[in-house]
Amino acid sequence: MDNVYLAVEEDDLYSGYNDYNPTFDFEDLENDVGFQQTVRTSHGRRPPLTAKIPGTAIGARPLATSFGSRIPLASSLGRPMTGAVQEGAARPMTAVRAAGYTSSLTRGSTFDPLGQSKGPAPPLELKNEDTPEEKFKIMEKQVNDLIKESCKAHSMGSLQQALDVAKEAGRKERALVRQKEQSGNTDLNLDLYYAVLLNLANQYVNNEMYPEALNMFQVIVKNKMFSNTGHLKVNMANIYFKHKNYPKAIKFYRMALDQISNAHKEMRIKIMQNICVVFIRMGQYTDAITSYEHIMSESPNIKTGFNLILCYYAIGDKERMKKAFQKLIAIPLGIDEEDKYIPSNDDTSSNMVIEAIKNDKLHQMERDLKVKAERYIMTAAKLIAPAIETSFASGFDWCVDMMKSSQYVELANDLEINKAITYLRQKDFNQAVETLKTFEKKDSRVKSAAATNLSFFYLLEKDYDQAERYADLAMNADRYNPAALTNKGNTVFVKQDYEKAAEFFKEALRNDSSCTEALYNLGLTYKKLNRLNEALDCFLKLHAILRDSGQVMFQLANLYELLEDPQQAIEWLMQVISVTPTDPHPLAKLGELHDAEGDKSQAFHYYYDSFRYFPSNIDVIEWLGAYYVEAQFCEKAIMYFERATLIQPTQVKWQLMVASCHRRSGNFQTALETYKEIHRKFPENVECLRFLVRLCADPGLKEEYVTKLKKAEKMKEIREQRVKSGREGSASGRREGREGSAGSAGTSDDVKPVFQPEPKQTSPLLDSGRDSGHSSSTKGERLSARMRSLPGSNEPYEASSPKELDASYVDPLGPQMERPKTAAKKRLEDDDFADEELGDDLLPE
Repeated sequence: MDNVYLAVEEDDLYSGYNDYNPTFDFEDLENDVGFQQTVRTSHGRRPPLTAKIPGTAIGARPLATSFGSRIPLASSLGRPMTGAVQEGAARPMTAVRAAGYTSSLTRGSTFDPLGQSKGPAPPLELKNEDTPEEKFKIMEKQVNDLIKESCKAHSMGSLQQALDVAKEAGRKERALVRQKEQSGNTDLNLDLYYAVLLNLANQYVNNEMYPEALNMFQVIVKNKMFSNTGHLKVNMANIYFKHKNYPKAIKFYRMALDQISNAHKEMRIKIMQNICVVFIRMGQYTDAITSYEHIMSESPNIKTGFNLILCYYAIGDKERMKKAFQKLIAIPLGIDEEDKYIPSNDDTSSNMVIEAIKNDKLHQMERDLKVKAERYIMTAAKLIAPAIETSFASGFDWCVDMMKSSQYVELANDLEINKAITYLRQKDFNQAVETLKTFEKKDSRVKSAAATNLSFFYLLEKDYDQAERYADLAMNADRYNPAALTNKGNTVFVKQDYEKAAEFFKEALRNDSSCTEALYNLGLTYKKLNRLNEALDCFLKLHAILRDSGQVMFQLANLYELLEDPQQAIEWLMQVISVTPTDPHPLAKLGELHDAEGDKSQAFHYYYDSFRYFPSNIDVIEWLGAYYVEAQFCEKAIMYFERATLIQPTQVKWQLMVASCHRRSGNFQTALETYKEIHRKFPENVECLRFLVRLCADPGLKEEYVTKLKKAEKMKEIREQRVKSGREGSASGRREGREGSAGSAGTSDDVKPVFQPEPKQTSPLLDSGRDSGHSSSTKGERLSARMRSLPGSNEPYEASSPKELDASYVDPLGPQMERPKTAAKKRLEDDDFADEELGDDLLPE
């Protein structure tokens, strides 16, 4: 039994697999002479032959000694050779014959891959690039590269370059087709042809070359070799839509819709939306409603629901507006709950994952989608609220009730705040206040928003105590609310505590660096504190945010004027009039600056433009009148002084100037009539009576005016003495009172702080501050001084009161300049030949 067992074990074909084979031992390779010799030799050089294994795939390839001899392979593996190897027959070969392998090798034959025993080996075949097929492949690759280059240029914004490269790709493709036809090759690369045409058509569209693009799309669509080109009719319809050819646009949209199968549901929905937009542009709201209702039944989305509400609003269907709004707020957004982004206290690993995905692209997309949906819903609610009920308040209440029972519960409070703002716009302040006061017991965010609006409301009402109270309430509810901090700073500003106001504005900017109202008010505060360089920094930062704000640029011009840099002030004012060219105040300021620089012509240009846009500015009128008097064009000055008379009919000086202009122009009769009219309106005016005494030619009438002049001067003297005696006791106190009142009057014209209207206001409520640091009274005094500084002019409105009659007068416009004498001299006095006798030869024949 033991012998039988041993015989069976020797004949076992699967024995020896678990034995250790030193062939695969790589730990002793450093001491292996054969391996080291193989490593040191160059490519192609092999160590000497150690064994041959005939009839195997490796042939006579020499083996390194570290792998052992391959002849006793079976014994080394501990298993006998079986099959054909045991019988001496060669294994079947699977390699290609050209490599030197053959299945006819027998045991003991030598592997000869190069065929040296049969003669020299044939040379390898080289790839022939001169064949037509290779040329065609190279040209096709060039065309594809040009298409890629065109697309890349378009992505970088180089539209013209993209079009040029697309045209070059078209020329290359046509050259390829011609060469194929000449060589008799009828194999046309339709994919390449389609890609060239489509890219060229798209580049025409990008460069707004719409006729060329339509022709190219027609070539693609009409070619029967191209399949599934129906969607290109959408591109053609878009071009007709841009050209406002709405009937053709609808035609091509419908053709595209017919050629696109129902499997492409999303594409069909988008095409139907485009058709609805065209119907709306054409005013066919009923057709648009039909298509939108179909889309809402197939694939409801926020944008389609909002457009459907707009169509119902356009036709005035209240009930369908309500149903559409209910469908709109019921549309699922497909966004998971925000709870998944809230970390838990138990699992640290899940918290790390939540922190990683908290601000990833997917979460950002979800937030953007939610914000977009909320904006559509709020807009729709504010639109239909006044239309669906008898009053807008009941309409808002209905919308609020619908939102409270939907997934947009948090929007209900925002809609109620909008209701209060609507009351404010309608100047129903009591209802607005009552509505906002209902939020005092709400959560912190809503309470802060309502208190901010209430604070703004009381600021407008100049109830600063209530404004400060609600500003504090808003800050307590949300300390990081920049609008609440801005309103708090405004309440402190009006109390003239500018340092503390600046701190609140800075805190608002720390919480929200984009709060333009706080930055603007901080600049005004620094200007009040006379920290002009810091104010300049604030307004320069604000200008970087609001590039087209004329108010900010005017403040910069005013600051440069205060810093005594008139050229920079002029530059900023030029930017102001480039934004608001019809604003008279910057034009008048430009005229004033040019006048101070001595450039009269530019000053006249800007003053005249300011007068054209606002002909009631008394300072501009006075400057223009004085300019024409200086230029000795009194006829033109009359128009401006008459305008001043209409604006200030109780000021006698304008009427005296009109009369003086008539007298200077030589119209003495008109001047006399004007003085008589002035005397009728102002019978006690001494200057007018003096002019009448000098101009009146009738002795009787002149004596009458002399008598009136004596009486008027006597009354004026008595009045002055009475005022003088009343001031003797309290001259110093009254002087101080006048200075204080003058200071308060100056502050009344200063820049007021800007009040924050509401937390979500898109455009800041900014005060222009045009009169900052320059009151209109100061400007009027400067212009009146200009009138007094005319040649030979004294104060025309306050004359001395002599005891005896003084019929002399002073022209309010100053004495006339002496005109040059151009008349010819007397010939009798200047003739050199007067005393000489003329000879007969000089007399005429």
